[in-house]
This record gives sequence, structure tokens and C-alpha cells, in this order.
Amino acid sequence: MARGIFHTLKRFWYKRRIRLHRLFPLSDEKCVKMLFYRDMGYTPDLEHPKTFNEKIQWLKLYYHRPECTMMVDKVAAKEYVAGIIGEEYIIPTLGVWERFEDIDFDTLPEQFVLKCSHDCKSVVICTDKSTFDKEAARKLLTKSLKNNYYIKFREWAYKNIPPRILAEKYMVDESGTELKDYKFSCVDGDAKDVMLCMDRASGDTKFYFFDREWNLLRYNRRGKEAPEGFTVPQPKNMDKMFDIASRLSEGLPFVRVDLYNVDGAIYFGELTMYPRSGFDSNLLPETDLLFGERITLPKEKII
Repeated sequence: MARGIFHTLKRFWYKRRIRLHRLFPLSDEKCVKMLFYRDMGYTPDLEHPKTFNEKIQWLKLYYHRPECTMMVDKVAAKEYVAGIIGEEYIIPTLGVWERFEDIDFDTLPEQFVLKCSHDCKSVVICTDKSTFDKEAARKLLTKSLKNNYYIKFREWAYKNIPPRILAEKYMVDESGTELKDYKFSCVDGDAKDVMLCMDRASGDTKFYFFDREWNLLRYNRRGKEAPEGFTVPQPKNMDKMFDIASRLSEGLPFVRVDLYNVDGAIYFGELTMYPRSGFDSNLLPETDLLFGERITLPKEKII
């Protein structure tokens, strides 16, 4: 009982310290440890990391290859990826702007997607310009332009991305209502598995892991609770998606490659160096350890 109260008080104190760190800056290592304890409930071992979440913290702190910034920049990444797998896998960009006020909506089609180049939650979907809430979009994107994941979570690759708004072609898959995400966990040219992300519009986004043979992997809470024999339809060209993800991860200790599939046509989504910033409590403890065992960290720090 006493130990539980101690941890509760410690996490409460860490939350207060984290809110204050913008006024009284902490070192990256101290900030990462405090954030990790707040969200995961224990102090990460950065000298000898074993779990996936611990190794993501190590990569945030000590793997600072300049090209990583280009890889996670949603504008620059398109050119980078096209150079590896070809332009045919890139969703067309309709425009890029530094401010929402610079967007000329008259030049955009009836349907489009707006997002920021440097974060992951600033997605605005327009399916009909006549009913598009421009003011709500302005508020969201203008606020998102001020985000900096390095300041918030010490995600180094995002530190120097110029914040911009980009417009992309609106796309849906065979469902006609959404564009499901296929998120591949990759280590140095080997896509190990894929996490399907679906039903975003419902407000109850679902995540399921599958292997190359499309067998359900009970890696997270939802997967563990799925009934015996549970599955969802396998998309066309899944083998090709695994191959593309593997190619895009060559030479990297870890990267998550996000792809889309529209009736067999494959499109690049984004590259993610730090899924959930390395605070993923939805992974089962044994999955956290398994994913960590897959990653071989560089022998030397790059900072």
C-alpha cells in the first residue's frame, strides 16, 4: 500500500515538474525520464534499454542523423520516398503554405485533405467545399503550426522541421468511407508485422496486428481480447506492401512505415521514428519486450 501511494505521489510531482519545464528548462534526458515515468509508471533504463519503449527513448536522445528530419517532414518525405520506390506511390500534393491565411481555397478541388508538415493530429478532411467549416479548420491548423514535438516530448527528428500546411488529394479505400492505415514496424530492411488502423471516423479507432500471412497477432489489448478466429479482410498486394516497407527502412535501427491501400493500389503515408513518442502503454508488457529485442541500437551515439 505504502509503495503504491509513493508511486502515485511521485507521478503527480512529475506531472507538475513537466508543466514547469518550459519555464525552467530540463535536459533532454531528464525530461524524457520524467515523461516516461508519468506515462509508463517506471524509470527507463537508458544505459541498458531492453523494451521497445525504452529503446525509442534512446533513439530520441542519441540517434540524431540529419536525414531523419527529412524523413518525418510530411512535405520533404514525399520526395525522399519517391526517390526510393517511385512517384506512383505518392499521394499528390495540391499546395503548401506557411499560414492558413495564405491558402487559396478557390484553387482546391471539391474534396481535399489539409494537414501540418510537422505533427500527426492536425488532419482536416473536406468532402464538400459548400459545407466545409473553414473557421474550425483555421483554428485547428493555426494552433497546430505552433506545435513542436521536440519541446513537448524531446522527439529530436522534429526539432527543425519548418511548420507548414499542405493540401493533399482526398482518397478513400474500397470501403468508400475511410482510408485505413497499415503501419509496418521495421528494423533495418525487415518489416516484421503490420498494425491495421481502422474506423477512425467512428470515434473508436481500432488497432490490430497481423503477420505476413495475415494471422492476428495478440500484441495489444484489443488484439488480446479479440474472439478466437477473429480477422478482417486482407487487402490486395499485402506482400508488396511488406516489401515496400522493408525497402524504406533499410539502414535504420527502427522506423514505422505507414502505407495505404486503395483496392490494391499502394500509397505512402508517412515515416514515424517514435511511435506514440515511446510511451505506448497499449502494448502488452510481453510485446514491449519482444519489440525491444528486435531493435539493435547503434554501438555509438550520434548526437
